[in-house]
Amino acid sequence: MLRIGMLTSGGDCQALNAAMRGVVKGLSAQKEKLEVYGFIDGYKGLMYENYKKLTSNDFSGILTQGGTILGTSRQPFKQMRNPDENGLDKVEAMKSTYKKLKLDCLVVLGGNGTQKTANLLREEGLNVIHLPKTIDNDIWGTDVTFGFQSAIDIATNAIDCIHTTAASHSRVFIVEIMGHKVGWITLFAGIAGGADIILLPEIPYDMDKVIKALEKRNKAGKKFSILAVAEGAISKEDAALSKKELKAKRAASTYPSISYELAEQIKERTGQELRITIPGHTQRGGSPDPYDRVLATRLGSFAAQLILEEKYGYMAAIQNNQMVAVPLEEAAGKLKTVDPDCDIIKGAKTMGISFGD
Repeated sequence: MLRIGMLTSGGDCQALNAAMRGVVKGLSAQKEKLEVYGFIDGYKGLMYENYKKLTSNDFSGILTQGGTILGTSRQPFKQMRNPDENGLDKVEAMKSTYKKLKLDCLVVLGGNGTQKTANLLREEGLNVIHLPKTIDNDIWGTDVTFGFQSAIDIATNAIDCIHTTAASHSRVFIVEIMGHKVGWITLFAGIAGGADIILLPEIPYDMDKVIKALEKRNKAGKKFSILAVAEGAISKEDAALSKKELKAKRAASTYPSISYELAEQIKERTGQELRITIPGHTQRGGSPDPYDRVLATRLGSFAAQLILEEKYGYMAAIQNNQMVAVPLEEAAGKLKTVDPDCDIIKGAKTMGISFGD
């Protein structure tokens, strides 16, 4: 009898269900006796023994379904060693549930924080396999994460829709795209959507350069401009501040987000009319696109193969379009950011797209 546990942790995204389906179908095709326990709301379910035994019916018809059939929650890694409000040792509680169910492996689907906790459980002696999920595409060791392409599709569609109204009214539009620490979605959606200016967390912007790019379009007879702005975009002045100073400045700010600050500065300096569009959590919702369905299925199937080979303590990843097993101890805690000197940015700059630098 093979017993596995599964949980989805952190922010949700497209193709979580497709990935779980890939794992279970991959195992059930090879193992006649298989028990699957799904933990409700991520690590919280593992801590408090909130789970349900899943059957093949639970994984039928979920390939195209967004969200997660198991639910999810955020359990910050920094607080994993801190007892809960009732004094419960979270790590020991998770280990206890794992052993009580006599699990052979715990399959964890999540992003960076989730991965760090998965590695912690590995260090505590549990058999763990991690699947890289996040729309941000910021997990080190894999070329792409599932959820990323679907988010790009939605963000690009938002920019596409803005083009017609921006042109009709001769306005400057700011489309704020998800990404606090990294700008992968903004970069790809900005290029795909034909944005004129793309601002990323990895490339602190100079407001003078942003204004110059807008003025250049005006002089060329372009009546509108579109800025694709990551929610974590930062000015050169703010980037020079210490973490403490930046935190204090943001706490005192009256702007809802960076886009509103940008809009006010642009209006003051150019007199142009601006509008702000924020797709927000729509970027994480809805059905996964075909690319993510295939990627999640491949990663899930590969995770099943690792389990059958009893190869634990790894992240199922994709590199150069090949499935690879990346040791959790190597990947955990590392962030994959956009390289300001990468080819895609160089190519975009060649085409005249401004990054404000």
